[in-house]
Amino acid sequence: MNAPLDEIGFLARSVHRVEVLDALVGQPCDRNDLRDATGASSPTMGRILGAFEDRRWVVRDGRTYELTPLGEFVAERFTDLREAMEMEQKLRDVWQWLPREMDEFTVDLFADAVVSYPGPGYPYEPVERLTQLIEDTGRLRGFDSIVFKSINNEAVCRAVLDGMELEYVYSPTALEATVAWNPERVTEAAARENCTVFVHDDLPDGDRCGLGIVDDRAGICCHDAETGALTAVIDTGAPKAREWAVSVFERYRREAKPIEPDTLDALLSSELTA
Repeated sequence: MNAPLDEIGFLARSVHRVEVLDALVGQPCDRNDLRDATGASSPTMGRILGAFEDRRWVVRDGRTYELTPLGEFVAERFTDLREAMEMEQKLRDVWQWLPREMDEFTVDLFADAVVSYPGPGYPYEPVERLTQLIEDTGRLRGFDSIVFKSINNEAVCRAVLDGMELEYVYSPTALEATVAWNPERVTEAAARENCTVFVHDDLPDGDRCGLGIVDDRAGICCHDAETGALTAVIDTGAPKAREWAVSVFERYRREAKPIEPDTLDALLSSELTA
């Protein structure tokens, strides 16, 4: 019963074994090539190749070695396992904020994501990453039930006034809080033709995270459920992730109600006179 785990351990315990397997993927190599690629000594290389031959993972032609179909299968699956564990390590600190209600979300969509998470003594990395994404795009789409920090609200308003196209879906509470942040600034941005705001009463993962889409990336903004603070930003340029994000956004935009000028004026007036 432990034999499969023993075989995983056989590879995982030796960097050189993994490197030899990687070097042989897609091409035969002789022993000198393999030693140059891995830095392994000649005796070590001999032991590795002998163990691979015993397992029927490689075949030998003189000094040249080539993966068998079985060896190719092992190499592919072991690469998948390593990539999965790399992804798990990257997302380990933010797993509790990942979407649970957004349709068809899977962790592997964000396999190559940039994870901006507060480090020791420096809590501003997520806020700065979000600001950077806003400032570098010509179009921003998304939804959220939590109001951005003031620095990010200012970045959005400034970008809209500079011509960025904004389509954003707020929860009623988030919309009111955004207006309350700076009624005059919101009025100025909302009056632009390139700014379209919607409201939705039942956004997914409302106490956990929101979704953002910029020109070439998709991101998840993670929030503390109790304080609403931005705890992490997870963004990726993977085309499949961006396609997924666009499809989710479009669904909730279709369900949302556009904010009519008189509705926004009423909110702004109440804040200005409060």
